[in-house]
Amino acid sequence: MTADAETRARLVGIAREAIRRALRSEPFHPQPLPPPYDRPRALFVTLRRRDGALRGCIGHLRPVRATLAEEVADCARAAALSDVRFPPVEEHELDELAIEISLLGTPEPVGSAAELDPRRYGVIVSRGSRRGVLLPDIEGVDTPEQQLAIAARKAGLAPDEPYAIERFTVEKIVEDGT
Repeated sequence: MTADAETRARLVGIAREAIRRALRSEPFHPQPLPPPYDRPRALFVTLRRRDGALRGCIGHLRPVRATLAEEVADCARAAALSDVRFPPVEEHELDELAIEISLLGTPEPVGSAAELDPRRYGVIVSRGSRRGVLLPDIEGVDTPEQQLAIAARKAGLAPDEPYAIERFTVEKIVEDGT
C-alpha cells in the first residue's frame, strides 16, 4: 500500500522528532497513524548529510514494533545513534541531515542474478544465520553482480561461498515528500 503525501510527511516528522528527543535523552512515543497505515512494516531509515554522504542507516527486515510509527521512531533513533560505521549524530547536525524511509515489500526468493535489477530491487543474501542486505538504487551499484558481492560481504561470506538470494521492492519516502 502506497502512503499518501500526508502520511509520508508525518512519517518523516516522526523520524526527525524521535532523533531530536533521543539526542536530548527525552522519551518519545509517537501516536499511531490512522488505518490503513497503522500496521507495522519492515523498513530502513537512512540519514544523509545535505551533500548526499551517508550518515547512518538502520532497519529491520521484519517489523519488531507494534505500529509503523513506532517502527520508524525506533529505526530513526538507531540510525542516528547506533550505526557502528559512524559516530553518534550530535544535536547540531540534525538540521543538516536529510531523512529517507524505505518501506520494504515482502522478500521473494530468486534463483540467479538474472532476476535482479539493482535500481528496482533490494537484495538479501543468506547462508545459515549469516545475512547481508542491500537496499535498491545505491549510487555506484550498477549491476546485479555488484549488488550481490556487497550483500555477501556484509553477510561475512567468502566470494566463492554459495548463498540464497531474495529480492524485495521498496517504497522510498524522502524528506521533500517524494
